[in-house]
Amino acid sequence: MRGYLVAIFLSAVFLYYVLHCILWGTNVYWVAPVEMKRRNKIQPCLSKPAFASLLRFHQFHPFLCAADFRKIASLYGSDKFDLPYGMRTSAEYFRLALSKLQSCDLFDEFDKMNNGPVLGHEEEVGRRTTFRLFYPESVFSDPIHNDPNTTVILTAFKPHDLRWLLELLMGDKINTNGFWKKPALNLIYKPYQIRILDPFIIRTAAYELLHFPKVFPK
Repeated sequence: MRGYLVAIFLSAVFLYYVLHCILWGTNVYWVAPVEMKRRNKIQPCLSKPAFASLLRFHQFHPFLCAADFRKIASLYGSDKFDLPYGMRTSAEYFRLALSKLQSCDLFDEFDKMNNGPVLGHEEEVGRRTTFRLFYPESVFSDPIHNDPNTTVILTAFKPHDLRWLLELLMGDKINTNGFWKKPALNLIYKPYQIRILDPFIIRTAAYELLHFPKVFPK
């Protein structure tokens, strides 16, 4: 469980960094020039970003899209790793899940994680959540927490996570085997609100931020 939480946290950090320093920095996602100048003047990004590997790829996009996810996986090397760092043995699960989603767009962002509540905590966390990262064991299932303006981002750690999402989207019976706690049995979000995080972000966090070994002793 601790490993899952660490990876989710790192994913959120990378997503925040990517949006601010890469996507907004290139001004390709509908940020007005005046607003862009104001952002750069008040809060400039580091001239030498800590996660320079993300800058190797022009206009890096943190979410997978059905049309080109295999091409992106090959470009970033994700086809050489199993989950959670890649999609080598789970490409079909990715394809099926992505085929049921309606978008992979980005918007101005306010980030929260897992099932951190907003209701009753507006003064502390604000009233708006653009991106909420989650995995099957942590996603909201109570409709009272539904916000139609929120985009939820699945961080997949295992093939079961993608199978779970696919079963929910198709209205099939949920197989709860293989989870460390019972996952949500219903989805309060619509397909247009759901994205899937590129495993490349988690891999970069593991290798470049935490310096995890690439080969573990037997």
